Amino acid sequence: MKFGQAQPARRREDIRFLTGQGRYVDDIAPKGALHAWFLRSDHAHADIAALDVAAAREAPGVHLVLTAGDLRAAGVETGMRFSRVANRDGSKGAAPARPVLAEGRVRFVGETVAMIVADTLTAARDAAELIDLSLEEVPVSLSLQPGGAAIHPEAAGNLAFDYGIGHEAETDAALRAAAHVVRLEVLHNRVIVNPMEPRGAWAEWDGARLHLCVNGQGVWTQKKELARMLGLAPDAVRVTNPDVGGGFGMKAMTYPEYVVIAQAARMLGRPVRWMSERGEGMLTDNAGRDLVAEAEMGFDADLRITGYRLRVLSNLGAYNSQFAQAIQSELFSKVLTGVYDIPHAWLNALGVFTNTAPVDAYRGAGRPEAILTIERVMDEAARVLGADPFDLRRRNFIRIFPYRTVTDQLIDVGDFHRVLARAEVEGDVAGFAARRAASEAKGMLRGLGLATYIESILGDPHETARLTLDADGGATLYVGTQSNGQGHETVYARMTAGMTGLPEEKIRIVQGDSDQIATGGGTGGSRSVTVQGTATRATVIQTVARLGAFLEEELGLSEVRFDDLTFGAAGSNLRLTLAEAAALAREKGREDLCDHAATITLEGRSFPNGAHLAEVEIDPETGALRLDRYTVVDDFGTLIAPELAVGQVHGGVAQGYGQAVMELAVHDEAGQLLTASFMDYAMPRADDLPFMDFTSEPVPSVLNPFGMKGCGEAGTVGALGAISNAVRDALAGRGVVRVDMPFTPQRIWHWLQAAG
Repeated sequence: MKFGQAQPARRREDIRFLTGQGRYVDDIAPKGALHAWFLRSDHAHADIAALDVAAAREAPGVHLVLTAGDLRAAGVETGMRFSRVANRDGSKGAAPARPVLAEGRVRFVGETVAMIVADTLTAARDAAELIDLSLEEVPVSLSLQPGGAAIHPEAAGNLAFDYGIGHEAETDAALRAAAHVVRLEVLHNRVIVNPMEPRGAWAEWDGARLHLCVNGQGVWTQKKELARMLGLAPDAVRVTNPDVGGGFGMKAMTYPEYVVIAQAARMLGRPVRWMSERGEGMLTDNAGRDLVAEAEMGFDADLRITGYRLRVLSNLGAYNSQFAQAIQSELFSKVLTGVYDIPHAWLNALGVFTNTAPVDAYRGAGRPEAILTIERVMDEAARVLGADPFDLRRRNFIRIFPYRTVTDQLIDVGDFHRVLARAEVEGDVAGFAARRAASEAKGMLRGLGLATYIESILGDPHETARLTLDADGGATLYVGTQSNGQGHETVYARMTAGMTGLPEEKIRIVQGDSDQIATGGGTGGSRSVTVQGTATRATVIQTVARLGAFLEEELGLSEVRFDDLTFGAAGSNLRLTLAEAAALAREKGREDLCDHAATITLEGRSFPNGAHLAEVEIDPETGALRLDRYTVVDDFGTLIAPELAVGQVHGGVAQGYGQAVMELAVHDEAGQLLTASFMDYAMPRADDLPFMDFTSEPVPSVLNPFGMKGCGEAGTVGALGAISNAVRDALAGRGVVRVDMPFTPQRIWHWLQAAG
């Protein structure tokens, strides 16, 4: 049986997307659905002294106004659920309640206070103006250092968690005994995710069941939370995801709005729809990154790393979001030591509450932050110690696999030397000196930046696939993941065709419907193709086995095999395709043989890795930066659809470029977001980026049958370090000793002026 072959793939989804036939959540809201509008706090921290909604309830076209008190009176559980990490002392991280509508106090600008449901969006907005909301300001805390004005009584000093992992005592001893110690502080700027399609949802109630249609990254978490919070049996809740215009981790979790519109639909018996506006999303979507890392790395006389100590202070915003506590602690630790053989390391990660929007998963979720930090440290070490940055990395690479890291991660396979050697060739590192000289002749500064990275595939290791062999000779594959634009329909159809021999164009993919798919892990952590592909393979194997047994019994044969995508048996002229075998089973009344599901559990994580090379050119007169060359060599293991992997890398690098060069969420001292529109918040455009050279040097994983490693987030993981190191290299000759993202012209110009 063939289990997929790497070949170019044209995305079947793109036909409908590019011709305007995509069906997004706002396109398919039920006819006559009522419109929801949320009244939000315009203060970052204040007590709710009064909230009078009587006039709004009487406004023309208004059907319902809901406050926290109304939800409680209706029996709704108003506290949102979230995960917590273990503190160093064994206790759990702080767990202050996060209400779906503010109760007693608001804690960030944009927090939901009330919802108005009306015939039209204009009527709902007009009614919101009639609500008498009186807020009494209390002190605001924006500091990443524990302490300051209290935000939650459950979190002393605003400390959410104090997490530690690794060898603390041994690392301390290694640093004391080191021949060289390099220290560096790395700032990770807060970014706003800004998917092309903002968040949105609609809900309907038929008197017995709730249906929520939401542009998320999976349906089962939403289903579970809606059932819990609305007091419904799981079977009484259906959640669907239609086409989704980008998620990047930000759409993976539950949000307050979804719960409230679902309750409104249940109370009114009519569909209720809501779509975020761009400014609203910038205020209220979960943000990304926002941390500071203080690093120390020790080396022996031969420049081998002896110890690595890291203290991370991360911003959680005003509340625990669903996965937030784990991002800059547990997930960060998965790749704490990068691609290096480090005998002793220690991570102390502290999460701090501030009066800002919550922070949660954003493309890479902890791994870009860990890799940026260690790659900045390695680059600084090479500069301080007078070593070649390529050579310093080589002498510290992990060489023997499998390799268990100090944070107990088992890296199954890899060849970091081979990847880096290929990157040097593809990136023409030998020609950099000439390119730098040419830039200098024009009065420009040129820098070369290297980042060697590793990523840990995350998310649920369990997944289910269901395959139905259809009467038209095709098949329907039901999957537990959710495409947000990655091309899942193309990849899954290609994989299924390669395993079954069925025509690819006749393979239909069903995703994002909790009624049609019983369980699933959704999309996140670059898990989709690896886990779902393995589940699909298991389903195909079992389907083939059952049909093979049927043919043996029906035709009186022995040892029927499915070789070369055709059923056959020794000593027999039997030659049946899978579709023909399914047709025979139907003819004999065995429809059950044409529908099968299987659930798998992966043995362990896979670890994509690679090397990124960036070259920047900077105008010292203006500080303007241009990314001139970009080279990527990745080890993604087996590639089922290489061209789609290239697209994922390009997109990831673009998002990394955005954070590195221009994106920055800024709050004033009162907690007001000053960058709440595209007039103030910069986003990368196509002409900001050069052609990106992508090459694969695969070492197939041994932890899944395809040998895949995942690729969805790797571009961002490598890009931050490569671009940052390139900027540091370009400015080093002008006496600039510290650079921090984002590398805007103004900031670069000021660094150059300060350096003289």
